[in-house]
Amino acid sequence: MYSIKQVVEMLDIPSVTLRAWENRYQAVVPERTESGYRLYNQENIEDLRWLKEQTDKQGISISHAVRMLKQHKQKDLDERLSVAGGDPKDALDKMRQQIYAALLDIQGERADALIDFGFSLYGYEAMVHQVLVPVLVKVGDAWEQGTATVAQEHYMTHMISNRLSQFFHVFPVYAHLHKVLAFCPAGEHHQVGLLLFSLFLRRNGVEVIYLGANTPEDGVMELLEKQERIGAVCLSVTNGTLVPYTEELLERLGSLYPEMQLIVGGRAYEAISLQDTNATYVMAEPPEKWQAWFDQEYATIRHRA
Repeated sequence: MYSIKQVVEMLDIPSVTLRAWENRYQAVVPERTESGYRLYNQENIEDLRWLKEQTDKQGISISHAVRMLKQHKQKDLDERLSVAGGDPKDALDKMRQQIYAALLDIQGERADALIDFGFSLYGYEAMVHQVLVPVLVKVGDAWEQGTATVAQEHYMTHMISNRLSQFFHVFPVYAHLHKVLAFCPAGEHHQVGLLLFSLFLRRNGVEVIYLGANTPEDGVMELLEKQERIGAVCLSVTNGTLVPYTEELLERLGSLYPEMQLIVGGRAYEAISLQDTNATYVMAEPPEKWQAWFDQEYATIRHRA
């Protein structure tokens, strides 16, 4: 792993340029220490070296060079998937099955090893959205159908949630974007959907204050009074009996903070339209459409004072 100072010296890229490439174009996504310092791996170094060559020697703009790099990496991923399992979809399906089986048998070390291998081979996007999220859905279905016990469901969900939460410290935070406060209201214990949406926001540079499941209202209000630059509150509700309380909470939040976006989602809100809620937005879109929502809707709060 390399510090930003080492990368600047190694590649002769000014630090201000390096940060601009990351913040504006997501050229690379370095890891972060607990103190927030960037750490670059060897793949980051090779990507930056290639981008510098394209901009310096070929005269290509950085935005175009980044697009070329991502297309090349996607093609390379497809080829590696084909080698690993014949057809890319078959390879990912096999990975899902192996991770699910390991977790169902409470084989934590094997599951962790498979997940580590998957991230190294397939990358973040494929592993999260095409492997781990479907595994979580399968876990929930198995519990509902009685083929997995409550203990197994809790264990499997906890294992995957822990792996996903590690990425909160990886993605950079962009100062021009307002913070988002994310939590499940009191009585709601299922937070997987909230975690996934919060990770999506973090990947887009949003600082997320993540409170998780079963959050008491008084703690939320106290935090909102003390924190600055919170532009949105995001709630996730799967238990339909909690909708009346959630609506009362949304009404109080809207009265106290009329300029704040109130985003609500989760299974309990799948059949509730925006006209029937006190929220300003019902997140009913599937994950593959979240980016379009972010680009269109979140822009309305990123510049608020």
